[in-house]
Amino acid sequence: MSDTTTPARSELRADPHIVGSYDPARRWLGLVTLTFSLLAITTDMTILNVAIPQMSADLQPTASQQLWIIDVYSLVMAGLLISMSSIADRWGRKRMLMLGYALIALASVLVLFAHSPGFVIALRVLLGIGAAMVMPSTLSLLRVTFTDTRERATALAVWAAVAGIGAAVGPLLGGFLLETFHWQSAFLVSVPMMVIAFISAIFTVPESRVPEPGPWDPFAAALTLVGMSTTIWAIKKFSEEASMTYLPAWIAFVVGVVALGWFVRRCLRSTSPLLDVTMFRHRIFSAGVLAALIASFSMSAGLLLLAQWLQLVNGASAFESGLQLMPLALAAAVTSLLAPVASERIGMRATIFLALFVAGAGMLFLGIRGEDLELTSVFIALALIGAGIGALALASSMIMGGVPRSKAGNAAAMEDTSYEFGAVLGIAVLGSLASFLYRRNLGTPAEALMLGEEATEAARDSLGGAMAVADAAQLPDLATRAGEAFTSGLGMAGLIGGLILLVFAFVVFYLTPKGTMLADLEH
Repeated sequence: MSDTTTPARSELRADPHIVGSYDPARRWLGLVTLTFSLLAITTDMTILNVAIPQMSADLQPTASQQLWIIDVYSLVMAGLLISMSSIADRWGRKRMLMLGYALIALASVLVLFAHSPGFVIALRVLLGIGAAMVMPSTLSLLRVTFTDTRERATALAVWAAVAGIGAAVGPLLGGFLLETFHWQSAFLVSVPMMVIAFISAIFTVPESRVPEPGPWDPFAAALTLVGMSTTIWAIKKFSEEASMTYLPAWIAFVVGVVALGWFVRRCLRSTSPLLDVTMFRHRIFSAGVLAALIASFSMSAGLLLLAQWLQLVNGASAFESGLQLMPLALAAAVTSLLAPVASERIGMRATIFLALFVAGAGMLFLGIRGEDLELTSVFIALALIGAGIGALALASSMIMGGVPRSKAGNAAAMEDTSYEFGAVLGIAVLGSLASFLYRRNLGTPAEALMLGEEATEAARDSLGGAMAVADAAQLPDLATRAGEAFTSGLGMAGLIGGLILLVFAFVVFYLTPKGTMLADLEH
């Protein structure tokens, strides 16, 4: 009699899409390699946030250049995810992965020669290209190396946990480095991580590609690059301007929607589409994509707003604020690992609903506390949000297991796209709302005549501007009122964000077929 808890040897076979010989026993070492590289990518996404002030003081970028330094990474990555995934399906996912490692390491080293904002922007472009190579490849390779459903769920849970940890570790590590070293250290931290991942991948990660994938469509690739980049840029600009009347953003948004619509139409008519959009006919897949998007929505908005509150209102340093954000990462790590176990007991439908509900409760808690927000309440909210985004583990299982293995690359690209789009929406929607409410609550400072028009506008523009003005003019009352205005806006943003999450929790519940279990995700 065989042990029912141990997958049969036939279940541990290498996927037919793997090229050459591969010992499935190495799959767990491969998981370590892939998640370690993911940690580097997600850390890199957030570490720059704490380096911007020091970098700006050194390089003195214009306001526009500073925005491009921050935004160009996500614009390039989001625009190239689908194309890079499609190329990897044809050229080889391991090759693409390792080329991404090398490009990220090279771009990170070149920061030592960065003495202008334009050079930093170029490096951020290279980093975005490298991230677009690495992100979908990690998921695709996990999908084909873990053929047993339960093992794959565990592997994806670890992947999701590391993604959550990386997002929170970025500010923590960045704060620590910047207290001791130059702002360039925020880039250099990726170098040893990429070198280790590159060497490890040689021995632990198999080569994988889709047999006979058909011709590559460069025009469709251009459409997705233009469509994703311009759409995300438009949403970001609406957020930055705190207005829906900004004409360039509307032009970019229309261009993006038209390009994406054209892309979908082209894919539907193609015999070898760049992206198989018919995957959305699978309800499990669609539910997973939506769950990933809304989980990323809550995490990005929560980290953005609470990081500002911790540093500018509660007076924490960059390192201290990074440390204080850790409840989110720890809760996400724990629930990511527990989610597959819970889904086997109560089903995936109920588990993912509860996870998103808990994340929504965390956002609502911020709204309930409102102007009475204090550090303990922040920890509770972060823990609840983190526990909720543990749903990413199940979302990954639903996305990667909801379609045939031949579509692993396409599924991985859509999952990463949903994360990126969710993050942009979270920051745009809730960040813009918080900024609008901050300005409304603050009004025109009573010290306006003394400060002058420029300083007054800087104080009204953002909490950071108000604190800088208050410090320079030695006006503690202005700092206090600005903090109260931001806290009030944060509470309302939390309330609205929580309600959005609760609504989408029910939508995901409806989309997920009743009785869906992990075992149903095996193809």
